[in-house]
Amino acid sequence: MKKIKEFINSKQLRLNYIDNKLNVVNYDEIVLLTDEKIILTKDKKVIIIKGLNLTLLKLLEEEILINGSIKTIEL
Repeated sequence: MKKIKEFINSKQLRLNYIDNKLNVVNYDEIVLLTDEKIILTKDKKVIIIKGLNLTLLKLLEEEILINGSIKTIEL
């Protein structure tokens, strides 16, 4: 039970890529949002997602789901 609570309450950045969709959990801020580039920050570090036809399928306070042809993810 302790591990489940730690997982749910975790503030670590998580990136999950499945079926051309990128789920980003626990990011701090969206810096740039275009159809070819999305820039996020976490703890003053930059995450750059590049691709084509990038769109948001889900946008929550600390979670974002990106769809499109993702070419690179830079951390």
